[in-house]
Amino acid sequence: MSWMYLFVAGVFEMGWSIGLKYTQGFSQLVPSIITLGSMAGSLIFLSLALRHLPIGVAYAVWTGIGIVGTAVAGIFLFHESTTPWQVLSLVLIIAGIAGLRLTSAA
Repeated sequence: MSWMYLFVAGVFEMGWSIGLKYTQGFSQLVPSIITLGSMAGSLIFLSLALRHLPIGVAYAVWTGIGIVGTAVAGIFLFHESTTPWQVLSLVLIIAGIAGLRLTSAA
C-alpha cells in the first residue's frame, strides 16, 4: 500500500506543479485553491508512504514522478519545446524510478 500512497503523492505533486502555472502568482482564486489542495494532498500521501518506505527512496521516487509528469504535461498543455536529449533524460529518470522500486525491500 505504501507504493500506492507514494504514486498518489507523486500525482498530487504533478498537480500542484502544473497548478502553479494557472494561479498566475496566486492571483487567480480557483486555481490557487486547487493548487494548495494538491500541495496538501501530496504531503499527506507522502507522509503515509513514509510509514514503511525509506526516506531516500520515497523522496527520489516522489520527486521523479513529479518531474516526469510535469515535464510531459508542459509539453502537451503548454506546448513547451522538447529535444531528443530532453526525452532521453526523462527516460533515464523513469529508469531510475523503476530501479529504485525494483531494488527496494519495502
